[in-house]
Amino acid sequence: MTTCNRCKGEGFLNLDQIPEAELDAMDGDLEKVKSWIKSQTKQHDVQVCDCCGNGEIWYGTPGQHYGRDDPPGRTGPYDYNGGLCECH
Repeated sequence: MTTCNRCKGEGFLNLDQIPEAELDAMDGDLEKVKSWIKSQTKQHDVQVCDCCGNGEIWYGTPGQHYGRDDPPGRTGPYDYNGGLCECH
């Protein structure tokens, strides 16, 4: 597997927009981060990484590429880009 360069393996973009205390309380729970995203009424740009996912869900392991669930090549989720993830 390859770590996503866009999100640095975190699986999310713009995590710095979540207040540090709230992010610490989430204790790395990806579902808690997704719940936070949905619950916000204030504008923010936090989202599931659009390189290792589609902005809402991940293709495979969050923050990783070319695993069993998102293989490289024309049959995987990156077929639109010649079979390569955006940060390849």
